[in-house]
Amino acid sequence: MASKEAEAFLQQVREYQKQALGSATAVPTLEEMRFGAEAVMETVGAMPNGVEIEAVDVNGLSALWVRHPGADAQSVVMYFHGGGYVVQSANSHRKVAAHLAVQSKRNVLSVNYRLAPEHAHPAAVNDAVLAYQWLLNAGYASNKIAISGDSAGGGLSVALMVALKNQKIEQPAGAVVFSPWVDLEGTGESMDSKASVDLMVDRHALALMANMFIAGGSLRDPLAAPLYADLAGIAPLYIQVGGDEALLDDSTRLATRAAHAGVPVRLEVFPEMQHVFQSGVGVIPEANDAVARAGQWLQEILS
Repeated sequence: MASKEAEAFLQQVREYQKQALGSATAVPTLEEMRFGAEAVMETVGAMPNGVEIEAVDVNGLSALWVRHPGADAQSVVMYFHGGGYVVQSANSHRKVAAHLAVQSKRNVLSVNYRLAPEHAHPAAVNDAVLAYQWLLNAGYASNKIAISGDSAGGGLSVALMVALKNQKIEQPAGAVVFSPWVDLEGTGESMDSKASVDLMVDRHALALMANMFIAGGSLRDPLAAPLYADLAGIAPLYIQVGGDEALLDDSTRLATRAAHAGVPVRLEVFPEMQHVFQSGVGVIPEANDAVARAGQWLQEILS
């Protein structure tokens, strides 16, 4: 049974759907989508105490350093926000990044990669590689860098590791991803079986953002839809997903493909939870539990 806080979160999810994604008959403008997505995220979750946030330039990209006083200075977590590659920002996801910093006992670098449609694929993955190289140049060893992200940012985290492999750049220690979007076509069975309970994601929203992101390219480009990538040789994966998500099968299929490719993978499905329920961290018990588990896993792989 979902907590009362999780039930209250459903109303915020409905508001996000209304303001940021609209419907098949009422599509908002890009400006309205972005404003609505940022506004709703301000109402979700709560900041932890003792965390400092500092804006930083990362090779021309804007980013936020989310610093925790007890953080291990030798290792770091790099975070990529969700939003369908079209909306949201490091700022909208600062609460998730801050709790991840506390739970992992690491500082978090949350990166503003370029968004579509102004900057279509492969801009986001190129920016992710650029940010990773910035950390390497700053003196962090590759095995002291972990990657994290949610939704599109979760897909981007996996795509980054594939891109690093292709470019023969050292892999990070691992990646923890929340509800990763890895299939731009929405071919998973859960797109239909969970349609009645998923209050955020549907075919209309996915198609709208996928078309902006891919801009006429292949919806199965492995660096845009890493479900179709050769995953052999990428770093370990920890995947968290809600049980009431239309994108549930993105996570289960990603886990299966990663395991078959020899990648150490852990998959956890949280019953009755919505897409990226972790954004309610600081308020929702289930989100607190999930982020705490993610933080513990990050501690383990970075130690």
